[in-house]
Amino acid sequence: MAEEVKKVEEETKKETRWGAAPERQEYADLAYDIVKHASDNGSRLPGSEGERKFANYMGEKLEEIGIKPIKEEFAVSPRASIGGIPFVGVIGLIVCALIYFAGAIQGIWIGLSIVTCLAWVWIVSTIFFYKKWFDMFFPQKISQNVYGELLPADGKYEYTIFLSGHLDTSWNWKHSEHTYKYRNNPIKGLIATYLKVGLGVVGFFILTAVSFVFMVYVSGLYAGAQFAFRMMEGMEQFQLALYFIAPFIAILEAFLIMWADKNPENASRGAMDNATGIALSYAVTKYFHDNPDKMPKNCRIIDLNVGSEEAGLRGSMAFGEEHKGEDLLKNAWNINIDSVADKDYFEVVIQDDWQFCRFDTDLEKMFKDTFAELGIESKSGGCIHNPVGGSDSTPMTKAGIKSVTFAAQNPMLTYYYHTFRDTVDRFDKDTVGMGLEVVLSVIDKIEKFQAENGYRGPQTK
Repeated sequence: MAEEVKKVEEETKKETRWGAAPERQEYADLAYDIVKHASDNGSRLPGSEGERKFANYMGEKLEEIGIKPIKEEFAVSPRASIGGIPFVGVIGLIVCALIYFAGAIQGIWIGLSIVTCLAWVWIVSTIFFYKKWFDMFFPQKISQNVYGELLPADGKYEYTIFLSGHLDTSWNWKHSEHTYKYRNNPIKGLIATYLKVGLGVVGFFILTAVSFVFMVYVSGLYAGAQFAFRMMEGMEQFQLALYFIAPFIAILEAFLIMWADKNPENASRGAMDNATGIALSYAVTKYFHDNPDKMPKNCRIIDLNVGSEEAGLRGSMAFGEEHKGEDLLKNAWNINIDSVADKDYFEVVIQDDWQFCRFDTDLEKMFKDTFAELGIESKSGGCIHNPVGGSDSTPMTKAGIKSVTFAAQNPMLTYYYHTFRDTVDRFDKDTVGMGLEVVLSVIDKIEKFQAENGYRGPQTK
């Protein structure tokens, strides 16, 4: 009999409690309702009216629980970063057209080489590394960060925990959305998407290389250099060949133009990315508001709703710059929540590879331990690097805050990632509920860590 009881106990320990614990189910329901509200009300592109309305909505939710929302506006150039990829295709098409004039007016090649090389500087610095160098050349809009603080009953605190997510959504990535027909065969979807975009980039690289070669050749002719005159016959034949090659490259550039549709009506609805992060941050804050006895000791909780993440992390950058050196960022932890919807892919993101930023190892361990304690098994192993783009953990880490990004998202490119198919009906409440449990468990670990070790800043090894 004793052996049978022991066996039952062991089996019970193996069972995963999926979703929120019963006493916290109302907070999981609340989070899911916020996600549904966001998804049902359309896109929230960086600096758009949709983003602004959602920011105001979350400010009102904070007011409902007696927290004063603080709004900080900042300028953003939405099309200066990843939203500007179609412009690369437009430049490529213009270059293809001007090739037919460059045979007669060879000086055109010099201009084409300068423009395409500058385009690569823009692509690498802004689209890849999220620098602001080219923002001034693109139309500006106004975005905002909205946040509010929950203080302990006595108003005294020794450290701060930020719960952050981003308000905005992405432009609709047409190539990804087109792979919806391959949703049961994701490998085909990946090939279809990456092949189109990859060929477009290769086409633009060819145009840049050709323009540069002709610039050197034409400059040599103008300078009377012998090497240029020796190249003349071959270059004239190459020019003729380009008349036949250019239309094929133009088709490849059209793939880039199609990449991020500028139409806000079919932009991402952002249920997963990232209404889930916004909703969970608020639900956790409300949980501590309603249960002050559960509040971590000597801790201040800040619910941070960040704007314009999809435009190159502009909101979190603005937040770090605005409060540099202030008390707000001292002795601070940041649980950045970004996309909690794919049940089989719970993970802690520990590094943004393109941003060369490693996140906090203390928080990394806390998340891994939590996944193990809750019996969460992940197809991605529970820990990943962000291979492309960046997350709001990068600016927060650079601001001196201990941060990681928590996600439950298939890391492979999918038909719903950054497309209008990112809707709330794709995933269930239990996934959001389990996200709530994960965050609360990590906060318990932060409280214990603070009591035993104090604050020691971001750890990257």
